[in-house]
Amino acid sequence: MLVTVTSTREPATELGYLLHKHPDRPQSFPVSVGTAHVFYPEASEQRCTAALMLEVDPVALVRGKGGRGDEGFVLAQYVNDRPYAASSMLAVAMAKVFRTAMSGRCDARPELATLAQEWSIRIPVLPCRGGPDLARRLFEPLGWRVRAQPIPLDETVPTWGDSRYVSLELAGRLRLAEALNHLYVLLPVLDDAKHYWVGADEVDKLVRAGDGWLGRHPERALIARRYLRRRSSLTRAALARLAEVDDLDPERLDDAVPAGDELQTDDEPQPRSELSPRDEATPGDDRVSGCPDVRGPGPVVAEPASSEDRPEQEARVPLVRRRREAVLAVLRAVGARTVADLGCGEGTLVAQLLADRSLTRVVAVDVSARALELAARRIGVDRLPEPVRGRLELFQSALTYRDDRLAGLDAAVLSEVVEHVDPWRLPAVEQVVFGCAAPGAVVVTTPNVEYNVRYEFLPHGELRHRDHRFEWTRVQFQSWAHRVAGRWGYEVTFHAVGDEDPELGAPTQLALFRRLTRPDVPSSVGGEVGVPVEGERPVLVEAGDVSSAGADA
Repeated sequence: MLVTVTSTREPATELGYLLHKHPDRPQSFPVSVGTAHVFYPEASEQRCTAALMLEVDPVALVRGKGGRGDEGFVLAQYVNDRPYAASSMLAVAMAKVFRTAMSGRCDARPELATLAQEWSIRIPVLPCRGGPDLARRLFEPLGWRVRAQPIPLDETVPTWGDSRYVSLELAGRLRLAEALNHLYVLLPVLDDAKHYWVGADEVDKLVRAGDGWLGRHPERALIARRYLRRRSSLTRAALARLAEVDDLDPERLDDAVPAGDELQTDDEPQPRSELSPRDEATPGDDRVSGCPDVRGPGPVVAEPASSEDRPEQEARVPLVRRRREAVLAVLRAVGARTVADLGCGEGTLVAQLLADRSLTRVVAVDVSARALELAARRIGVDRLPEPVRGRLELFQSALTYRDDRLAGLDAAVLSEVVEHVDPWRLPAVEQVVFGCAAPGAVVVTTPNVEYNVRYEFLPHGELRHRDHRFEWTRVQFQSWAHRVAGRWGYEVTFHAVGDEDPELGAPTQLALFRRLTRPDVPSSVGGEVGVPVEGERPVLVEAGDVSSAGADA
């Protein structure tokens, strides 16, 4: 199992600084599946190549600590492609041997770590379920020139055709840390397998290794699904975190939960794996032996006797979770007992509302039938105890049409919904929610467009989600909220959600509307309501029009 990395930027031997491995000294490292060897087949001022060769012991995988005794006599556990074909085992070895390089650090020559330069990478044998075309789809959007040559099943028998293996060659100009992280993520994706147990911590590893590139990759749903072994809830969580704003609408999630994957739930057992979670190294994981913590300067530390001896770093709380917690806190503060999630999507918030026994009625509404199917599966409607099931109402409805089933609620939530509504339909939503349904409180969250410049992955002028019709500045959102509150008899207060920037505010803005008087709504309203009135169209920010947002509000 082999991968080579070649530099032609003179002096090419500076590759040794980047990898923290001296070109004149071959090194070997024990890993959980065997031994990783690092050496330099060539090292001159004009051209330098580093090779990582993983020597896998398939017998030890079965009989050693990574194996399972009850499968010890299955022939396939001993005779297989693991010693020869690149897979997640090679990714594990890379993460341990090149951990500092993958983190983007070069202590001896810091300027090298930030330098984009030409690299050539070769993997002689790579399982590729999807063929050469998939390899191109995964690597070319990242700036690589890809040559993926199918390997025949038997060169002496051409009629047998090609195997599932390819010989992969990549060439591109980028930072070494980026190149290594691309391989770390995409090797097991191409193989469509992982040789260790996939748990919730794999989402953190995927997000960490995919920082800065995976969130905008056109095949991110396929990558997340394969990397996480088709565990649907982990895939959804990863896609949300990769989007930073965690704002994937249910129709977009269809690609993340294909029909073939829906039969497997997180409660079902996974296939046997050779590695336990603690055996796998990952970039940024300070449990790897003999390396400084990549999250900050510090001395080289020795490996503890057990990985449990070292405390875990506090995980970053995703924005989607902080937003849900903020919404739940507001609902508790107003004393709501009956709540509707309007635009419930896949039902994450609904599940948490049902977990609150103080709520006697939980209404989940979405215009998308597919979204409601996802929500029902996430909540496990068919398995709910009858007392809990009796508190839940799940139905399809459009927020531009009056629906008497929404009347009489203590509170309604519009979480990351209004920005998906066409501007000319927004007054209709206002009338349906604040005028017709008229709950005691309304909670609205929406992105703060000013904060978008803090997202490095987001091109200048683009909105956070392809389905967003607009995004508001803080001034625009507050102007809209005050107008709606005044018209429909509410008072409104504002809250920041997420890490607050002193100049740009927080990534999410939240408005809490509390009803003062019940508005008079014409009883003759039928069909679609809320035709825009002159002068009352909301002030919106189109893509690329952030600079004038404050002046227009």
